[in-house]
Amino acid sequence: MNMKKAVATICIVLASATSAVADPTPKMTMPPGSKLVFVEDWSTGRIDPDKWYVLHKHWGAGNHGVVSQNVFVARDMVDGVDKNVLVCRGHGDHYEGSVVGWKGNVKRVGGAIVSKPFFASGRFEVVMKIGSTDAKPGGPKDPKRPIGMVPAIWTYGYRWVGPGSSSPQSFNRSNPLFNPHMRNEYWSEIDMPEFGKGQDLETGLYNTFLNANHQSRKFSTKDAIDGKYHTFTSIWRTHLVPMDGITDGQVKESEGFWWIQDKSIPFANYRGNPLKRVGKNRYQLYAGKEVIHFIDGHYVGTNPTHVPAMAAQLTVGVWFPGWAGASPWKESKVSIASVKVWQYGDPGDVRGILTDDVPTNMDPKGNPLGR
Repeated sequence: MNMKKAVATICIVLASATSAVADPTPKMTMPPGSKLVFVEDWSTGRIDPDKWYVLHKHWGAGNHGVVSQNVFVARDMVDGVDKNVLVCRGHGDHYEGSVVGWKGNVKRVGGAIVSKPFFASGRFEVVMKIGSTDAKPGGPKDPKRPIGMVPAIWTYGYRWVGPGSSSPQSFNRSNPLFNPHMRNEYWSEIDMPEFGKGQDLETGLYNTFLNANHQSRKFSTKDAIDGKYHTFTSIWRTHLVPMDGITDGQVKESEGFWWIQDKSIPFANYRGNPLKRVGKNRYQLYAGKEVIHFIDGHYVGTNPTHVPAMAAQLTVGVWFPGWAGASPWKESKVSIASVKVWQYGDPGDVRGILTDDVPTNMDPKGNPLGR
């Protein structure tokens, strides 16, 4: 190599290294093999039951649930185009209408919609508007800020596994999914985000739930609180992690995965996740890696801890938990222009363990239903 080529090569290497150090911000790049598997823009004018179901359910304190009457398709202007959007409506503390929620109450009742498919690692993109720019009678004082209501985008999957006839303090090889270290529940959730804790819509709650473990992070969402449409993107990654020292006698296969059955293995090393068998006495752990969040293509923040690996359904909507504070108005909403999901097929994905839709727990009049 001559001197000029050598100098040029060194400059390129140094420039690349400098660039890498100067801009560590994650990018929204698609890995090879990514597949666009879910697209919704409500152009048909209806909610497709093959894609979605509408929640009719109560959970948490300080609210009266979400109901099907508060979810519907309407027209709106999106980037200058008149089109169909999905509306998830919320009724605040001053609402006195006929739509009822939990136990017949009409105040603090929201609306939410859930995807029929379960998704794992991939890119989730929701184009959504919180509130509006136009003040309306009975609406929030600032229509861009429906305080007391929590607009949210989240993935969720759940399964309860009891001990059966065995002691709740012990593993049971005839019931491999039961783990005495857990609260009998497999729980996969990523909040992408939830807005409005303590009436603060400008700070989003970006939470991850891995069974009984939870990480909550707060990132700025102030640029999206303007009554206009914005694109919320979250990228969920999983991987396989080597688990040294696990022997065949310490695990049991069930439903396509291997489950730890030995209390001598520290729970913190696996958190209830299953294993992949790669050879005699050789295993790898299915594990969440990270969730990276963006608004309008700009990096917001990352969840690096307690990231789930189990596939879950995507939910979009509004609700009124007590921790959101008072909602001194009658009616507000979020509007969803489109939803897209790409699946990455990361090796740490766990599919087929969480498979149940979120159950309804109240009838049309808000009366509680039995389990």
